[in-house]
Amino acid sequence: MRRIFSDHAYDYARIENCYWAETVPDSTLMRPALIGAEKADVAIIGAGFTGLSAALRLAESGVKTVVLDATFPGFGASGRNGGFCCLGGAKASNGMIDRMHGKPARLEYRQAEVAAVKHVAETLSTHEIDAETHSKGETIVSHKAGYPFEAEAREIEENYGVTPTLHSKSELETLGMPGPFHGGMTTPIGFGLNPRKYLVGLLRAAEAAGVTVYGASPVSDISRSGTYALKTPQGTLEAEQLTLATNGYSSEDVPPWLAARYMPSQSSVIVTRELTDAELAAGWHSDQMSYDSRNLLHYFRLMPNRRFLFGMRGGLTSSDLSEAAIKRKIRSDFESMFPAWAQVETPHYWSGMVCLSAGLTPFAGPVPDMPGTYAGFAYHGNGVAMGSYTGALLAEQILGSQKLLSPKLMQKPPLKFPLGRARRALMLGIYAGAALKDW
Repeated sequence: MRRIFSDHAYDYARIENCYWAETVPDSTLMRPALIGAEKADVAIIGAGFTGLSAALRLAESGVKTVVLDATFPGFGASGRNGGFCCLGGAKASNGMIDRMHGKPARLEYRQAEVAAVKHVAETLSTHEIDAETHSKGETIVSHKAGYPFEAEAREIEENYGVTPTLHSKSELETLGMPGPFHGGMTTPIGFGLNPRKYLVGLLRAAEAAGVTVYGASPVSDISRSGTYALKTPQGTLEAEQLTLATNGYSSEDVPPWLAARYMPSQSSVIVTRELTDAELAAGWHSDQMSYDSRNLLHYFRLMPNRRFLFGMRGGLTSSDLSEAAIKRKIRSDFESMFPAWAQVETPHYWSGMVCLSAGLTPFAGPVPDMPGTYAGFAYHGNGVAMGSYTGALLAEQILGSQKLLSPKLMQKPPLKFPLGRARRALMLGIYAGAALKDW
């Protein structure tokens, strides 16, 4: 595999201190490697939310499905994210989508965001997955005065058909959301969850439906002569159809079509120890999952066990030095936003990759010039809901059914980023501009 970050970014060390592993150990997710030759109707590369959601839906329809993961299910973003099942999936603004695709396409896509949250809720219920859900929607808090909440509320009503609730600074404090915030807004769609408990529930449901999942089986080559042949270190998998579900952990050559069509971007998270009643009373004590109004945003939530999760965008390079710098930065931002907890330990820190597309919208569709191949990626940091939904959409495309809302703009193949494998350089200017706007 040829990836655009150094090997450091994909090393196990990035998640060895992940809090979620305390609730679902890595050993629970590990699966044996593919050894020898195997056949399937559909081969899926990537055992995260997208791959497992697609596999589950296919298997429930009687399709023999085999999933290959380079490490173990959930090793990527699905097993290390912040646990926000919320609206999102695109980074493109309403205006940008209107210009590129038209207003009807934008409204269709935004309704798919609603459907994605509902899809996860239904999956949890149907398969009786206890993922420690909480929060009545999601709250954005403004980091500086003058944030256009009223205008954004009107857009939310148009896009999602719900009316958000606006909060003054004093109301935020009354609601248990104190901090250096100038106001807030709650949209009543979405919830927080334990992503690994959701993931292991998906994994078990897929396997119960007949899916075979292999770990430690990175695909090094894909060839086609009538059927697809996927080569791994110790085996081969032959399949009629193929699904790519590797998102920010994709490579430039498996298959070559992916090259430059995705942009991995780092995100980092810390989690506190369990907070005491006195510490909660002195700080944030709402169950609402929240994020601030920065372009380089912070996201945070108080979990049911009274630990506090706090995340932010990561660095532009990956090394021990850059990782240490981001770790200091996230702790500094945490103390600045929640000074009452300046002495509270944060024993858990980890990082991982989210994924962007050039058009800033997700992709879920057939791969050109690769008959029978489908791909889903680019959830722009909101993959719990949209990644899961994308997997279901890909399964429906393979099955030839359309029970779910499938936005046309998601089926348009993403353009390539400029600069090829050097395209991460583009993020320098983007991050610098975003940081200036955040002041």
